[in-house]
Formats: sequence, C-alpha cells, structure tokens
Amino acid sequence: MDLEYYRNKIDETDNEICRLFRQRMDIVNQVGQYKRENGIPIDNSSRERQVLTHISKQLRPDLEDFGRSLYRSIFDISKAYEAMHKEKDSPLYQELSTLIAAEPVPFPKRASVACQGREGAFSQMAAEQLFEVPEIMFNNTFEGVIQMVTSGMCEFGILPIENSNAGSVNEIYDLLVKYDVHIVRSTRLRVDHQLLAAPGTNLSQIRKILSHPQALSQCSHFLSKLPDVELVPFENTAMAAQKVADDKTNSLASISSKSCAVVYGLDVLASDISNSDNNHTRFICISHDVRIYPGADRTSIMMILPHKPGSLYGVLSRFNAVGANLLKLESRPMPGRDFEFVFYFDIEMSVYNPKFASLISELDHSGETFRYLGTYLESI
Repeated sequence: MDLEYYRNKIDETDNEICRLFRQRMDIVNQVGQYKRENGIPIDNSSRERQVLTHISKQLRPDLEDFGRSLYRSIFDISKAYEAMHKEKDSPLYQELSTLIAAEPVPFPKRASVACQGREGAFSQMAAEQLFEVPEIMFNNTFEGVIQMVTSGMCEFGILPIENSNAGSVNEIYDLLVKYDVHIVRSTRLRVDHQLLAAPGTNLSQIRKILSHPQALSQCSHFLSKLPDVELVPFENTAMAAQKVADDKTNSLASISSKSCAVVYGLDVLASDISNSDNNHTRFICISHDVRIYPGADRTSIMMILPHKPGSLYGVLSRFNAVGANLLKLESRPMPGRDFEFVFYFDIEMSVYNPKFASLISELDHSGETFRYLGTYLESI
C-alpha cells in the first residue's frame, strides 16, 4: 500500500464526515427553531459538558484532548449557525438594519468637535484631519471630552486610543466602559515631538520637562540622556507648552508639537525626539448615537468575560466561524468585579456582509455582557 491508498481512505472518511456534519447541522437548526419558539437561550453550558463527557468516554486516552477540542469548535459553529437564523430577534440587529438600509449619509465636513487640551494639541490635528471645517471646543480631560459629547454640547469627540510605540491609552478603554458612546471614524496621525522652551533658553538650563505621560514614554531614549532633568507628567502636550510659555522661565521645557512652538511663541531646542521615526497615534472619533457612514469595514465591540478556561477562546472561535479578521485584542480589569475582565475587539468585516449580522446577533444573545461600539472607516 502506498501513500495514495491512504489518501483515498482519508477522502472516503471525509465524505462520511461531511454527510454526518450536514445531518448534525440540520438537527442543530431544528433545535434552534425550538429554542426560538420557546424563548430558550442558545448557550447551554450544562449540555455541552454532557456531550464532552460522552465524547471522552468513546475515545482512546491519546485522543480525548483532541476530541474535546474538536467538539468545542463544533459547539461554536453550531451556535453561530443557530444565531444566523435568530439574528432578526436582536434589538441591536434591528437598529443596525435600519441604519444600513437608510440612504447613505456621507461623513460630515463641518461639525462641532470636542478635543482634549489646548490649541496645538495632537487631538486638534486629528480633528482637522477628519473634518474639513471642525468647530473645535477644548476640555482639560478625556472624560470631559466624552461628557461634552454625551451632553450634546458637541456632536463628536476625538480621543487617542493607541500609539505605535507606547501602546494603548488605557484610560480611554476604561472610559468606554463607563460611558455609552460609539465610534464613527478613526484616523492615524504622525506624531512629531519637539522639545520646546522659552525664547533664548539653552538645553543645559533645563531642569524640568512637562508633557503627557504617553509623550514622555515615546521620547524615553532622548530623555535618558538628560539624567539631571525632572520629568513632570502633564494633562496634555499643548497644555504643557502653554505652561512653559506662561512661566517664562529658562529652566522649564515641554515636549509638544511643532505647531505649539508657533502658537505659544516657544523655541525648539530639539526636533523629532521620538524613539522612532515611525511614531503614529490612532485617534477615534466618537458620537453619542450609533452612526454608520459609507465604507465602514472595521467594527469595535466590548465584552465582559468570566475568568474561567475557554471564555476568550469561545469568542475567538465565533469570529473564526464567520470569517471575521481580528485586528486588535485588548483586555482591562473590570472595575469593582474580582477576576473579571473587559475585552475589546477590533474586527475587520464590512457591515454589509450578511455574516456580520449573524455575528453581532449571536454575541448580543450570548449571555455575556456585550456592547457594540461601532462600525467605521479608518483613514490613514
């Protein structure tokens, strides 16, 4: 017997597996219909444990772990298949369907936009990159920006969510748990950090450098060469520049943008001091309501998962079952709840893909705490 013989035997076995898979999924559909008619949730962990125990008893010891892994995948596929038929029961799906079916509305050119900081802040630059004519209002804090949006004072808000060098801005993720806002757009902005000081100042005179903690982190290589200088975290890079301008002392400097040097009349003591030439920050644009603009192909969701084996795997398997490409995964401890975590997922899937509705509906019915943050286009 040669290799071809064994391949033929595998093909015969696969044909039988496919026949049984079709049969199993037809039964799954019938089970799903019964659950829908009787208001029974899709997930049933007790039943899954029974099946896994039954499967383990039928397999050799060397195949038990592989068999259980296989059937966990089958469970996820089955639940996705059930959800595909139940999608219209989801209030979220109804809302999304209405938005998708409506006449496409282009992303606005003019809008009131909340940004953190002062004139010259990177959030302002991101707003000007997204909107042709933004009417910008500033707030001292990220939370204040969100509150300006939720109160209706501003239509949109701009928030930095991650940096290519320093990583995620954890405060933003925590605020997304606290407030009911939605992402409608995102953009990437090249960040060019400069060391700014009052006119006539020399680098040797500097004793304190002010900036946002993320900026200090992004310039750590340059700052390590200044061992006698105190690093002072500040709310915002532009606010730090304004403080230096107001104090008019030669011992104080800020890490801020080039535009801050012009706005606040400061000298550039050192240019482009980021650790990497490829220093980019990703900003999200939020609104109070769900809005989907043409070209939306990136979706952000949030789930609170229990601290037990298989919780995260189950969600990732659902993404795989519908062909959703995972772009980002972030986890944060859940405030006030021991051993539970908030997971943020960015997935690549068009809102117009029929499988998108199946995925959102299934997650919405999953029994876990789930929140849809938005589907949007990311401009670069």
